[in-house]
Amino acid sequence: MMQESPLVVLDRVYKSFGALKVLDGVSFSVGRGDVLVLIGRSGSGKSTALRCIDRFEKIDSGEIHVCGRRVDAPDIDLRALRQDVGIVFQSYNLFPHLTIAQNIMLAPVSVKGMHKAAARELAATMLAKVGLSEKLDAYPEQLSGGQQQRAAIARSLAMQPKVMLFDEVTSALDPQLTGEVLKVIEALAADGMTMVIVTHEMGFARGIARHVVFMHEGKVHEAGTASILTTPATPELAQFVGTGL
Repeated sequence: MMQESPLVVLDRVYKSFGALKVLDGVSFSVGRGDVLVLIGRSGSGKSTALRCIDRFEKIDSGEIHVCGRRVDAPDIDLRALRQDVGIVFQSYNLFPHLTIAQNIMLAPVSVKGMHKAAARELAATMLAKVGLSEKLDAYPEQLSGGQQQRAAIARSLAMQPKVMLFDEVTSALDPQLTGEVLKVIEALAADGMTMVIVTHEMGFARGIARHVVFMHEGKVHEAGTASILTTPATPELAQFVGTGL
């Protein structure tokens, strides 16, 4: 049987901001249904790597392939790429003047040409998935931070992406709200969603990751299954996991 090619591939990716080298030859891949967790100290390049996958940042050299598309190609169809890739940031980025339903319906209607009635049904389905059925017609300000983050996840899911990217989605939340967001991500993993997750929550990483990539000074310093979090091979990862930073 032919092995399926990975949905996401970074191959010797370099990226600098001015004189600061942020990604220094980063390579990793993510198979279909895989959950890859990127960890590392602040400034290690993990969020930049994530943003390059969705072409929010352009790379200097190397190659990135996502869902069969070459992301670093000058003629990449960004609209098509972003239908395949959903991204959720630590700030929820919900439009305050729209209800939660309207926030979720926006992209399916404007990008996919879906009828409003069908899009509203889809919004209801996605909100049920994140445990927020009763918030369909609420405005963002009426929701807690954790609820807003779950609504932002529902909005990404409404585009039925093949890959979901999560960038420190719990860092602005208190521990109780963090738990409710992580439960949603765990349910997505159980459903077989392909995900790349940047997180500082080590307990969560241990429980959900199929693969862990530890970034240090812009490089992939150590990579493997979640077991590397328990038995690190390098002093840098041992120190990172030990301090729980």
